[in-house]
Amino acid sequence: MNITINTTVLPHLDPDESVAFYRDSLGFEVRSDVGSGTMRWIVVGPAAQPETSVLLAPPAADPGVTDEERRVIREMMAKGTYGWLLLAADDLDDTFQAVSAAGAEVVQEPTEQPYGARDCAFRDPAGNMIRIQERR
Repeated sequence: MNITINTTVLPHLDPDESVAFYRDSLGFEVRSDVGSGTMRWIVVGPAAQPETSVLLAPPAADPGVTDEERRVIREMMAKGTYGWLLLAADDLDDTFQAVSAAGAEVVQEPTEQPYGARDCAFRDPAGNMIRIQERR
C-alpha cells in the first residue's frame, strides 16, 4: 500500500490575513483561491512539495452545522485547539527568526521537548496552532 498525504484542512476567519500569513510568513505558494468575501477556499503549500497542500476553508461552512456548533468551533479556534499543523525545518532557529520577524504570533520559542523533538509554535490569524519541528 502506498498512501501519501495530499491535503489537510484548516479553518480561516479572514482569508486575506490567512493568505498573508501562509504566503509571507511561512513562504508557501497560493495554489488556488475560490469564492468571495469570507467564503473563500484557499489552497496553499510549500513550492518544493506540489503534492502536499493545506486547504484554508471557512469554518463550519456546511449548512447542516448549527449556530451552537459554529460558536463552539470559533471558541476552540480562539484557543488554538480546533486545528493545528505540524511542519518541519532543517534549521529551526533560522526558521523561527524568519517567521517571528514576519509578524507571526509566537506561542513558543524553539524548545527541546521531553519527547525528543525540538520545536517552536505560532498561531495563524484564525488561531490555528502551527508547530515547526527541527528535522533531524
